Amino acid sequence: MDLVQIILALTLVIGFYMAWNIGANDVANAMGTSVGSGSLTLKRAVILAAILEFSGAFFAGSSVTNTVRKGIVDPNLYADVPMLFVLGMLSALLAAAVWLQVASYFRLPVSTTHSIVGAIVGFSIVSMGFASVNWVKIAKIASSWVISPILGGIIAFLVFEAIKRKVLSVKNPILASRKMAPFFVFLVIFIVTLVMLFKGLKQLHLDFSLIESLFLATVFGAMSGVASYFIISKFLFVSSKKRKKMNTDERMLEVEKIFTVLQIISACFVAFAHGSNDVANAIGPIAAIIGVLETNSIQAQFGVPLWILGLGGGGIVIGLATWGWRVIETVGKNITELTPTRGFAAELGAATTIVLASKLGIPISTTHTLVGAVFGVGLARGISSLNVKVIYNIILSWFITIPAGAFLSILFYWMFKALLL
Repeated sequence: MDLVQIILALTLVIGFYMAWNIGANDVANAMGTSVGSGSLTLKRAVILAAILEFSGAFFAGSSVTNTVRKGIVDPNLYADVPMLFVLGMLSALLAAAVWLQVASYFRLPVSTTHSIVGAIVGFSIVSMGFASVNWVKIAKIASSWVISPILGGIIAFLVFEAIKRKVLSVKNPILASRKMAPFFVFLVIFIVTLVMLFKGLKQLHLDFSLIESLFLATVFGAMSGVASYFIISKFLFVSSKKRKKMNTDERMLEVEKIFTVLQIISACFVAFAHGSNDVANAIGPIAAIIGVLETNSIQAQFGVPLWILGLGGGGIVIGLATWGWRVIETVGKNITELTPTRGFAAELGAATTIVLASKLGIPISTTHTLVGAVFGVGLARGISSLNVKVIYNIILSWFITIPAGAFLSILFYWMFKALLL
C-alpha cells in the first residue's frame, strides 16, 4: 500500500469517526428539549433524529465545500507543499473528533464548528506560522460565545413569558390555549421554514431572496395555523362539561399536550437543518484531502461525491444512536426542568436566533444558542430553577474548545508528519 492509499484510508476512518462524534454531541441541539420535556421518549427521538439528520446530510448537504472552514487560513500558502495541507487537515479532523468525544464523555454540549476551527488554527500555526491565521475571523467566531447564548436566552425568555401570561396564568388555560395555539403554530412554522430556507436547503441551490423567503414562510405558517385550529378543536380540545370536572393539574396537562405537538414539529425541522449544515464539519476536510490527493494541487473548492455525504450522514446517525443520549440528557434535563411549553419556548428561541443571525451576518453557534435558550426559559422561572454547576461546566467547556482543538491538532500534525513523511 503506497502513501496515498494509506492517507486515503486514514481519512475515511477518521472522517467517519468525526461524523460519529457530531451525532453523539451535536444532535442534542434538535432533540434534547423534546426528550427532557417528555414530548418524546429517547427511543423515538433517536429514530426521528436519525431519519431527519441523515436526510438533511444526504439530500441537502454541501455539494461543494471550501477547503478551509470559514476562511480561517489562505489555502494558497500550501500551493508548493500540498502534502503538508493534507496532513494538516487530517490532523484537524482527528483533533476535532477527539475533543468532541471527550466533551460527550463528560456530557457537555460544545460547538462542532468551534472544534474544527480550533483544530485548523493549530496545524496552520505550526506549519505556516501565526501570520497564516485570519485572526480577525477567529475573533468573530469566538464572539459567538457571548452572542449566541444571550440572543437565544433573551428570545426564549420572552416567548415563555408570553405563554405564561396568555395561557398558563389565565383563569381558563385550556380555552386560552385553543385561541392562542394557531398563533403559536403560525409562528413556529414561519420561523422553522426560514431556518430551512436559510440553512437547511441552501445547498440545493434554492436561492430565494429575503422577500420570497418571507412570503413562503408566511404562506406555510398561515396555512398551518388555520389547519391547527380545526385539528385542535376536533382531537385535542376538551369540552366545557369535561373541563369543569378537571382539577388544576389535569387542565395544565391538557394545555401541555398542545405544545407537545408544536415542540416535536420544531425539533424535526431543526434536526433536518442541522444534518444538512453541520455535516460539512466532517465531510469538508475529507473532500479537501481527497481533492489534493487526486490533483496534487490546492484548490479553493472541491466537489463532494455523494458517497461522502452518505458516509457523513451514516456516521451522524450511528453516533446519535450509540452515545447521543449523554448530551441529550444534559440539555434536556440537567440545566433546568422542562415541560412541553418550556421546551417549545427554548426551541423557538433558538430557531429565531438562527434566522436573525443568518440574515444579519452574525457568527453564532447552534449549540450555544440552544443552551442559552434553555437557560433563558429556566431564568423565567427564577434563578433557583437552574443547575448552576452544570451551566458553569458547559460555559467552561466552550472557552476550552478552540484552544483544545488547536493543541490536539498540533500533536497529531507532528505525529502524522513523523510517521508519513
